Amino acid sequence: TTIPEPVLRDYDNIECRDAVLTWDGDPELARDEHGVPITRWDGTTMKKSAVTGEPVPDDSARIPVYTYKNPRPAEWPKADFIIGNPPYIGKLLLRKSMGDGYTEALRQAYEGAVPDGSDFVMYWWFAAAQLVSERRVRRAGLISTNTIWQTTNRRVVAQQMSAESPVSLAFAIPDHPWVDSADGAAVRVALSVVAPGPAVGMLRKVEHEVFVGSEEVGVELSERRGYIGPDFRVGADLTSVETLRANRELSGTGLILGSRGFVLERDEALGIAARGDAYAALLFPLRNGSDITDRSRDFYVIDTGSCEEQYLREKAPALYQRLLERVRPEREQNRDPRLRARWWLHRRSSEQVRAAIAGLERYIATSETAKHRVFVFLKGGVRPEHKLVVVGSSDALLLAILSSRLHATWALGTGGRLGVGNDSVYSKTRCFDPFPFPVCAFEVGERIRGLGEQLDGHRKRQQAAHPGLTITGMYNVLEKLRSGEALSAKERVIHEQGLVSVLKQIHDDLDAAVFEAYGWPGSLTDEEILERLVALNHERAEEEKRGLIRWLRPEFQNPQGTQDATQAELPGTAAKADKVAKGAKAAKAGKAEKRAWPKDLPQQVAEVRDLLGEIGRLDLASAKAAFKGAKDEALVASLDSLAALGLAVAVGAGEERSWSAVS
Repeated sequence: TTIPEPVLRDYDNIECRDAVLTWDGDPELARDEHGVPITRWDGTTMKKSAVTGEPVPDDSARIPVYTYKNPRPAEWPKADFIIGNPPYIGKLLLRKSMGDGYTEALRQAYEGAVPDGSDFVMYWWFAAAQLVSERRVRRAGLISTNTIWQTTNRRVVAQQMSAESPVSLAFAIPDHPWVDSADGAAVRVALSVVAPGPAVGMLRKVEHEVFVGSEEVGVELSERRGYIGPDFRVGADLTSVETLRANRELSGTGLILGSRGFVLERDEALGIAARGDAYAALLFPLRNGSDITDRSRDFYVIDTGSCEEQYLREKAPALYQRLLERVRPEREQNRDPRLRARWWLHRRSSEQVRAAIAGLERYIATSETAKHRVFVFLKGGVRPEHKLVVVGSSDALLLAILSSRLHATWALGTGGRLGVGNDSVYSKTRCFDPFPFPVCAFEVGERIRGLGEQLDGHRKRQQAAHPGLTITGMYNVLEKLRSGEALSAKERVIHEQGLVSVLKQIHDDLDAAVFEAYGWPGSLTDEEILERLVALNHERAEEEKRGLIRWLRPEFQNPQGTQDATQAELPGTAAKADKVAKGAKAAKAGKAEKRAWPKDLPQQVAEVRDLLGEIGRLDLASAKAAFKGAKDEALVASLDSLAALGLAVAVGAGEERSWSAVS
């Protein structure tokens, strides 16, 4: 049979119209209360500032804002199958590409079904999945951006897969190279076939790719059958993990400035800071993701915090004038009335992150998007920009565990990848908040902490000695060392400058110690690691419901030392209540022989740990009665150290405070 050309004939079922939104009548010009048409800056046209000569928004370049009457999802023609390649417009470009009025109408029409932060393609995916769910269409196959399986977009997929009449993924490729034949642009896409009901599907993953020509990429695919989850994975259900209270309030993304007018180069910043304390108090080093992975820009930022305009004008007039000239013109074009009114403040101040890092000499940070998942310490005075994910802890134990293979595997599975470079994305919500940290024995914890210090110190020393050396360069070479590939001449230079074989040994030792902390064999595959971490997350979530919370930084997260449940309500504690009471009573009465109190802190913590393990629960009085010459401050420090390591749980406050052993 000869196939006709073109394949599609006019069956009167292809319509040229908006595929996802319909409305009554024609779009109308939006008008203010006086009937004047509303316009906005076009978002792109700039002009030179008459004062600074720098680019500022051109207020004369304006476009109209439209309204859409009675917006609602569009009805699709009857069909057996849906095949589509919807527009690749990300959430950040939707308003700019489609206009304010259309964006608002679209979100109103799909309220509750598609989150506001979703990419444009998800409106197509939702509409197609709905028709499959209702059995009005047999299957739907769509090409989308590869962000479909990342946090916000994934909610749309998860909602349809868990609905009363669910759909499933019959076929999926989560991340595939794509070359646009129109302009040759390289992008990453995901392919998905939606089928009705729960069913096993075929997951294909790109294992190897090579450019064959200017418009073609050759790929090698692996195959795996099984239930494909909303995260486009077969195996451990990473979508089932829960946020852990033990990790809460420690992590977040950095400041969103909302204008580059807040940013200064180092020499200019130091010159302004020299004018006096009022100026110096508003200027801080600024770091973003590329400052960590590549060479630092050495920028500073004007951080106005919660300052009022009058204060800035009186106390730091030179900085005030700079913001007046370089920030205010942009803010006057902003559609958010709060930002227009309080134009001298950052767009988002990230108060949670500010609280988490306040008073710390250093804190942990990682680039939100990066080829290699690397965590570093930043000095406490550094302001993180929004492309950094911050962890409010100065403890090298946490940095080391986050730097381990176990956490890197978890982060890649839960966070996903982004962009042409296919770089990993670290989501605070998906990667950090649900991650179950190990409960370390004291000696193992100290060894891991020491390796964390070695790791951060080694990289910083080598970069200080060789200013052109980057984290990305070192870890590119480290990756080649692990694979056994030969190094190029350039890579051999990086290897020598970064002492990358030493870096590899630190990581190998660190991985072995972290596996030991979890009590797991180091031979686990990545999939086995994920399965165990998911199971441990579920276990910890259940513990927290019963009141056992293994705080990562209890003095900040739980300063009152209170719990949601008494320890007697925890599993296993009721059976040993008599033993605990008798042990504490004997210690208070002095019937037990007093122990010698060591001079060094590690030995003090070890002795208190042994005593706590014997009698189950201690308060300050019983602990003091058990040791000869122990001071209150040292005992509390030792008990709090055990709580920080997850080996004890603090209950109550003040004189009523006590510590219980964790089984």
